[in-house]
Amino acid sequence: MNICFITSECAPFVKTGGLADVSGSLPEALSDNGSDVKVFLPLYDIIDVKKHDIIRSDFPLSSVEIGGRACEYGLFERKGDKGTRYYFIDCPHYFGRGRVYTSDEDESERFIFFQHAVLKVLQHVKWSPDVFHCNDWQSSYIPAMLKLQYSWDSLFSKSKSLLSIHNIGYQGIFEPETVTKAGFGESCFVLGGPFEYNGNANMLKTGIFYADAISTVSPTYAREITTPEFGSGLEGVLKSKEGAIIGILNGIDTEEWSPANDKYLVKNYSAADTEGKSANRADLLKTAGFKGTSDVPLYGIVTRLAWQKGIELVLEFFEKNKNEEFRLVVLGSGEEKYEMKLKELSSKNSNKIKVFLEYNNELAHKITAGSDFFLMPSRYEPCGLNQMYSLNYGTVPVVRKVGGLADTVTDISDESGGNGFVFTEFEQGDFTESIFRSMKLFKNKEMMGKVLLRGMNMDFSWKKSSAEYIALYESMCPDRK
Repeated sequence: MNICFITSECAPFVKTGGLADVSGSLPEALSDNGSDVKVFLPLYDIIDVKKHDIIRSDFPLSSVEIGGRACEYGLFERKGDKGTRYYFIDCPHYFGRGRVYTSDEDESERFIFFQHAVLKVLQHVKWSPDVFHCNDWQSSYIPAMLKLQYSWDSLFSKSKSLLSIHNIGYQGIFEPETVTKAGFGESCFVLGGPFEYNGNANMLKTGIFYADAISTVSPTYAREITTPEFGSGLEGVLKSKEGAIIGILNGIDTEEWSPANDKYLVKNYSAADTEGKSANRADLLKTAGFKGTSDVPLYGIVTRLAWQKGIELVLEFFEKNKNEEFRLVVLGSGEEKYEMKLKELSSKNSNKIKVFLEYNNELAHKITAGSDFFLMPSRYEPCGLNQMYSLNYGTVPVVRKVGGLADTVTDISDESGGNGFVFTEFEQGDFTESIFRSMKLFKNKEMMGKVLLRGMNMDFSWKKSSAEYIALYESMCPDRK
């Protein structure tokens, strides 16, 4: 099948979050399964074109009119390892900002421009996608554009659109004029209509309304977003499309995240031979700066320090239980209030808690491999990748039962044998109970070994997930398999 994958970020070229990981892995897996995949993203000035062998295409310089002003763009390209083609829309005016997302007044224009440019490139090269796979609000006007602005072009007459929601908390809400800037008529912006949301334009809402199908990044999250607790105000329109929403769990890059060949580990290991796990534990204690070695539970956190991630539960537990025997290593950055509280907690408990307020990929790998337990007490978690990384590395996760965490981690009390600790309510009591249960498990070395092996023997590769996407694409356009 012909798949046009449209995204605002893609690893390894540019990344701010999990969307980049999906965009960097799923298209390659689809190509490996025989699909013809073209990925489109902006050519931000922070992308190193030389490093990634990105070259200028012979596509002629063209323009898109936004709000009465024509803006020129060019095209760069790169071929992926599995045959995927990556296309970069080059427009310094919009994408030369030194960052991916901005708070600039023309933020909506940047991605309106990007979406029109993608469609115009396809028209020029005369390539007809079976499915436009759009991701989050930055490409969610595509479904409406296909139905309302480009329906005259037979190139797209049989194309279908899929909108993947990676985090419904980000919706692309802008001033009402956004709708006309995108080329839709003034009559489209009506109270309660697909373009309007509390008096403003909501790009994600529009995409949900016009997309032929909607996917999320885990089955549980697909159900959650149709409820007021998790729908972020869009549960109504999602509820009306409930039959068209499917949850497909993200995979992980098992080449980068594998304890058997991880270049950052002092000793590689696997489910068949877990001996190297203890060596990496000792290395993490040393790297983090703990004095000596101690046979007490070692907890790890690698996260964005944000309200979503439930940092309050972590802070309160380790503050109130500082006399317990444990070690904690935290890696991440984000909201200033969480950074300050973590630094304060660490300074008061310098040989129990170490905090690294930075992005450090090597340390992230060391924490994943060296910790005994990995903490993810999220308020919500569309999919989550770190719990899958930790399971892969024999590090037992402690998670809240939401989103992708609920789909990947089962409590050790489960009759079939669980792979971690799961608590339901976002409250200190439930989280505290889970931590104390993990401390108890740590003392039972035989059972601890069984639990970590259950995680290591799970398959989180993109092979299964990509097959589910292909099945979804084929269900959307059965006459174009």
